[in-house]
Amino acid sequence: MSESTVRHEPAAGEPAVVQPLLELRDLDTDIALRRGTVHALDGVSFEVMPGETLGIVGESGSGKTMTALSIMGLLPHGGRVTGGQILFEGRDLRSLPADEVRRIRGVRMGMVFQDPLTSLNPTMRIGVQVAEPLRVHQGVGRAEARERAIDILRRVGMPRPDRIVDNYPHELSGGMRQRVAIAMALVCSPRLLIADEPTTALDVTTQRQILELIDDLREEFGMAVILVTHDLGVIAGRADRVAVMYAGRVVETAATATLFRTPRHRYTEALMEALPESAIREGGENARLYSIPGLPPDLSRPLTGCRFAPRCRHVTDECRTTDVALSAGSHQYACLHPVPAASAAPVALPAPVRVEATPEPAQPTAAPDEPAGTPVLSVRSLVKNYAAHGRGVLRRGAGQVSAVADVSFDVGPGETFGLVGESGCGKSTVGRLAVGLERPTAGQILVDGTDLASLTGRERRRMHRQVQLMFQDSYAAMNPRMRVDAILAEPLEIQKVGDGAARRARVASLLDQVGLSRRVLERYPHEFSGGQLQRIGLARSLALQPRLIVGDEPVSALDVSIQAQVLNLMRDLQRELGLAYVFISHDLSVVDYMADRIGVMYLGKLVEVGPARDVVRAARHPYTQALIDAVPSVTPSAATARDGVTIRGELPSALNPPTGCRFRTRCPLAQEICETEPPLAGDRHQVACHFPLRPESSGTPVEAGTAA
Repeated sequence: MSESTVRHEPAAGEPAVVQPLLELRDLDTDIALRRGTVHALDGVSFEVMPGETLGIVGESGSGKTMTALSIMGLLPHGGRVTGGQILFEGRDLRSLPADEVRRIRGVRMGMVFQDPLTSLNPTMRIGVQVAEPLRVHQGVGRAEARERAIDILRRVGMPRPDRIVDNYPHELSGGMRQRVAIAMALVCSPRLLIADEPTTALDVTTQRQILELIDDLREEFGMAVILVTHDLGVIAGRADRVAVMYAGRVVETAATATLFRTPRHRYTEALMEALPESAIREGGENARLYSIPGLPPDLSRPLTGCRFAPRCRHVTDECRTTDVALSAGSHQYACLHPVPAASAAPVALPAPVRVEATPEPAQPTAAPDEPAGTPVLSVRSLVKNYAAHGRGVLRRGAGQVSAVADVSFDVGPGETFGLVGESGCGKSTVGRLAVGLERPTAGQILVDGTDLASLTGRERRRMHRQVQLMFQDSYAAMNPRMRVDAILAEPLEIQKVGDGAARRARVASLLDQVGLSRRVLERYPHEFSGGQLQRIGLARSLALQPRLIVGDEPVSALDVSIQAQVLNLMRDLQRELGLAYVFISHDLSVVDYMADRIGVMYLGKLVEVGPARDVVRAARHPYTQALIDAVPSVTPSAATARDGVTIRGELPSALNPPTGCRFRTRCPLAQEICETEPPLAGDRHQVACHFPLRPESSGTPVEAGTAA
């Protein structure tokens, strides 16, 4: 133990000195690869106090996850800590024997990984996996370990934990698997919890539940938390302090409120300006997102000067040659030309209109106006049911899953229709139906007035020219054995468009449209970043010159800077080509920025449809308001607000959805009348609710009615 970390007993009358629970000092980590050595971390220093939440934020490749793995001693093959100290409870983990480090890692520290499905063993029951740390590190017997596993699952909010312990990971939802991962990390009551992107793949309501759970457990266990994420809004609402990382270094660190009100490093400023809510705040829905140019540097090569200099708007020659250290004080930043303190404070976002329940049930009103012009896509009373199969050898039918139930909407030329809702609400199913990948159980899908269901196979393929799909995971949607030139030319070949020369010319023009060099034509999908793959996916969807593109979560897995590039590109192409979009997402802030109109889905039904500004600023349905309240925000006032509508419980099964209003089992306003199904009624702004919310100028929050 070094002299600086020894705990001295305070003299009589002196306040106790609180020592850091964790302290990193000039931490260096290298990853040895065949092509060279990647210097993943370079001089990373920070501390975490007992009971504190430290947020670590930055783009992919900034070193966030590598910092967490270095602390835990879980580096990938070829990785090793090459310098510095990792002081935990005053002891340098680098100087301890391997067995002692494993004991500390299993008992005193816990980690929640980004993807719980891949971090859980698919062949082991949940209870066995949660109990494993107890049996390995504390020698607890099988029966006692099972009971303690059930108890910790109950404490993390798992429904029916005594039954869940006998399930396998694939039988649980994403939110439930994340709760299992948290239970595994907490079962030995650690003093430090490291959560690495714990909510990246979750919708906003589940994300809010998980983050609030971590907050509650931090208080209950008295532990410290390191929250690793690329979502600035998550950090703004949850962390006590923030460390911003770029290219393996901490470039800015401060108390959360200080950093978000007065960011000083130009990289932090750029990240905030790339957010859709920042663009709306500064210039309205038509404002262009700030896009950080270029890519992070190659950490396998020697670097000089400020590592952000090649991408910075304020770079000077001095920045390219001077290696800047973090400044002193409580707000530290490594920048020669920081954001002036007087101009750094962001303008507060206009607060969403607060709402209260109408005292009387709503009455149906006239049908909404049609979008201007003949709709490119008309969805009429769309229904999609899937046969559910039981378990066992015979797998007898177990009913039907109601994925989409009586959904109707139109998309006009050049319009963006946003479709939002929780995972499992049916929005992606609507997208697949709209492009003809699946056939509806009932209802109509009209493309330029022609019903897809009435077309023969050849006619159906020709109609695919008009409607294309942009996938969430472009890499998974591409053949890894095909080069980019073949991937982009494939739709043209299938539709027999032009000869070879015409196809090559079309492929080249597609790359120009999406901002990629023609040199990428000879490369394979695995050679591209996530943002580049999404550009290639967009180019492929444009190959046949469609009138409508259905984007299924096209930016959900991207960093904020890359997300801004893709969203700007999609809007530019829309203006240039007159494209219409169906933009599917669980992120309301992105949909608010992109969409002209928004449809909100819950358990297969549309519960609210209207102009984007009206839906987001003055929601009428309690479910919509709950989604809005759950969206993380970088605006300090909005990030700390926790009043509004909170969704209760888990999403019901689509195999046996609730009668009447399907949201009633989770709605704080539900009453007996909600057992009958409300109509989707209104003028420009429709809502399916017996007790719709109404604007309340006094700012009075929603008052819960009597639950059914």
